[in-house]
Amino acid sequence: MTFLGYISIMSQNLDKLGLKSIVDSYDLFFIDIWGVVHNGINLHKNSINVLENLYKKKKEFVLLTNAPRPNYVVVNFLKKMGLKNFFNNVFTSGEASLKYLLNDLNNQKFFHIGPPRDFDLFKSFKKNKVLNIKDADYLLCTGLFDDHDKDLNYYINLLNNYTSKKMVCTNPDLIVDRGDQREYCAGTIARNFEKINGEVIYFGKPYPPAYNLSADTKNKKVLCIGDNLNTDIKGANIQNYDSLFITSGVHRYQISEKKLNDVVKEHKVKIEYFQSELKW
Repeated sequence: MTFLGYISIMSQNLDKLGLKSIVDSYDLFFIDIWGVVHNGINLHKNSINVLENLYKKKKEFVLLTNAPRPNYVVVNFLKKMGLKNFFNNVFTSGEASLKYLLNDLNNQKFFHIGPPRDFDLFKSFKKNKVLNIKDADYLLCTGLFDDHDKDLNYYINLLNNYTSKKMVCTNPDLIVDRGDQREYCAGTIARNFEKINGEVIYFGKPYPPAYNLSADTKNKKVLCIGDNLNTDIKGANIQNYDSLFITSGVHRYQISEKKLNDVVKEHKVKIEYFQSELKW
């Protein structure tokens, strides 16, 4: 999919005007969590202020995140960070995958690629998990193993002989920043699996089920807010929604080295608005 019109032509800087300057133009907001609401360690106060103001104005919003875990796990994580409300607004890529995993792949055996913190995703069907990849009907990728979280060659070697097995990826993100530390996500493993001719089914942004399962979008003017051009902004483009790109997130190093316009163009997306951080 190719998009015309990059930021020099189409987009507006909201750093001075704030989200409040355009809020009445939209009925529904999809707001990314990691990179917008928090940085993996701390909540962003200005973003919380935005959520509070959207609530006051009775605007519908979804905290839509590519987290490979059920909604309640992310809610508990946000509570520990200090978030006081908006828990019913959370929707994860893990939650989006569950219907498919439980119905379409019911009773099929899977090999899990990811850390123990993701075990909640398959708590209700953990009996189907196998320890030997040879015995699996499909591969469930939620992330990287804790003891192999940087060595991508390990996964190429692990998966090279099993490209006939379908992979389900519950987090399409390639990377994420936890504070100042950059980490690989499940999407990187899935992308490499595709490079060796493996088949991957993705759940999460930018794929339509993430939006369709989390809110009723019919006849609504929608704005997607996020820091990831590959998922948040690309998803908005695919759905024909407007987008607000947060420049201080996962692409901040690229933007510091190149013009913002060039970074957006390289990713073949378009944006309507941008802000250095989400502010009201």
